[in-house]
Amino acid sequence: MKKQIKSIEFLTTRCKEHNLRITPQRTAIYKALQNDRSHPSADIVYKIIKATFPNISFDTVNRTLLSFVDIGVLKIAESYNRQKRFDPNLERHHHLSCIKCGKIIDFENKDFDELKIPNSIKNKQ
Repeated sequence: MKKQIKSIEFLTTRCKEHNLRITPQRTAIYKALQNDRSHPSADIVYKIIKATFPNISFDTVNRTLLSFVDIGVLKIAESYNRQKRFDPNLERHHHLSCIKCGKIIDFENKDFDELKIPNSIKNKQ
């Protein structure tokens, strides 16, 4: 799978377009996810960032991640345990999620790309 890694310049541009300040904390959170293909939860990102920014709160990390989703810097990869997991891969792809260990992996499949979502599911979104 071709994985396009977005740069810090991409983050900077998107933040400016959405009137978000570019802070050291936001940059560090993005860098922590930039090359991570494990689809980490907010809790995992918080533990990583806390090492560099000991006074940062979980709420700040979580709100930043959700803001990044809102501005198109990250995507959410839903998991079976209802915990939001974050994905920096913005290319078209799908996820397989293990119900035992919780691991999420990326895969590409052109047949899946063409699946039509039933109206009964579309209407619930």
